[in-house]
Amino acid sequence: RFLPKVLPPGGVLHRRSYTHESEKDPNRMYATTVLSVRKNGKVVIIGDGQVTQGSFVVKDNAKKVRTLQDGRVITGFAGAAVDAITLFEKLEAKLEQYPQLLRAAVELAKEWRSDKHLRRMLNAVLVVADKDVSLTLSGNGDVLEHGDGVCGIGSGGVYAQCAALALKDMPDLSAEEVARRSMKIASDTCIYTNHNYVIEILDIPPEGEKPKEGGEGGEGKGDAKKE
Repeated sequence: RFLPKVLPPGGVLHRRSYTHESEKDPNRMYATTVLSVRKNGKVVIIGDGQVTQGSFVVKDNAKKVRTLQDGRVITGFAGAAVDAITLFEKLEAKLEQYPQLLRAAVELAKEWRSDKHLRRMLNAVLVVADKDVSLTLSGNGDVLEHGDGVCGIGSGGVYAQCAALALKDMPDLSAEEVARRSMKIASDTCIYTNHNYVIEILDIPPEGEKPKEGGEGGEGKGDAKKE
């Protein structure tokens, strides 16, 4: 039986306020686009430079892509920068223990998922790649291997990934060209993604050939480019 609430004289009944999950906290950092493309002996990870706080662009040249293990692994992140740096450091530590990227990523995800502090406090998603695999690591303990060699993360990740899948089969486009064109589509579509790109490129040696010391041009850390 429903009984009306009786208020004291001068009393006020306050309704509980609810915030829709789509409403964004203006003090929280949001959004990015990071894309990885694997094609014709090259692996590319490209990320935009925009950092958004509420309705304001607070930075347009952030670097969300970097190398690990002396250039043998390239990675990018979406989420809080401090959290991502912590995860980069933890992944690099796991790579010291387990030189195989897939094994290191699984061990990191197990630690990430089992440690309550990490799971609740670190808000970031990583895409990592070496000469063998391209992976996405999430805070839910997921390690996703992308068999098609294309993966995107962040607010514009879906747009970039779909565009890259469509462009990848064009024979006259290199991995870098596919990545750049796909990111342009994401940048034109997603308001949280700009056109300032940072790129890391990893060369995949042919079967049976050892990786060159220092890579092309004496640089073992890939060819990082800014646009």
